Amino acid sequence: MRAVQFDQYGGPEVLHLAEAPEPHAAAGQVRIAVEAAAVNPMDWKIRSGSVAEQMPLGLPAIPGLDASGVVDEVGDGVQGVAVGDRVFGNGSAVTAEYAVLKAFALVPTSLSFVEAAALPVSVETSARVLDLLDLHPGQLVLVDGAAGGVGTTLVQLAKARGLKVVGTASEGSHELLRELGAIPTTYGPGLADRTHALVDEPFAGALDVAGKGGVPDLVALTGDPSRVVSIADFGAAAQGVQVSDGSAGHAFYALGEVAKLVEEGTFRVVVENTFPWSQAAKAHELSQAGHVRGKIVLTVER
Repeated sequence: MRAVQFDQYGGPEVLHLAEAPEPHAAAGQVRIAVEAAAVNPMDWKIRSGSVAEQMPLGLPAIPGLDASGVVDEVGDGVQGVAVGDRVFGNGSAVTAEYAVLKAFALVPTSLSFVEAAALPVSVETSARVLDLLDLHPGQLVLVDGAAGGVGTTLVQLAKARGLKVVGTASEGSHELLRELGAIPTTYGPGLADRTHALVDEPFAGALDVAGKGGVPDLVALTGDPSRVVSIADFGAAAQGVQVSDGSAGHAFYALGEVAKLVEEGTFRVVVENTFPWSQAAKAHELSQAGHVRGKIVLTVER
């Protein structure tokens, strides 16, 4: 099969199309003919070699964690999914003609393959961090970095679970946050004062998905470091903050939850850019530059 690959660690320019062995579905997995694959920050961190010590790879390697497509192999024990079904989900090495998914759900009829590919990592991460805080309907939560791929999903999932949300983003993204149901404010120094001017009630939790140094402000807002979760600032654990990287377990159960919300018309998938997979380097460069609203998705050309 053809796949996007890199033979050495480096910048976006190391990505290229090449031949690779086809994968096959093991027990509990499905294989798909890939239609679209998302670009996540973890993809370019792996490609750059910055996490090579924690996540060693055999090279050449194929990037990608999120994909959508049509099932063409079903592993032993899989129920509710058959060859020919449209699915989206999470795996590894998915930016290829064929990919194996370990967690998956049926694509809602109203979604394109591009939109569906944008969901898995963002949905799993959002559900995982919300579960860690054990929040209850009516409580107030702050999302620091609310306009990105995880942030836009997190805002909507929190709202669907009955929470009130304040989200930080640059001013150009404030209208988007309002449309998604959050009260917007800017990020950076003075966050506590700005949010207290917007809402006159305590924050039951705060979520750092940006990793831009805002954790001390989030601790000040909640009054308790244990009520703060970060997915992006791994030094925050020294401050008593919960840091989550998925190593303690995942929340892929939420793929079905969000698929239902999409079908009900209460969840919007935010995709900023779509590129053909031959432009994977450009997509990685854009993601790595930051300030992406929603997700970047690659489409497979056949």
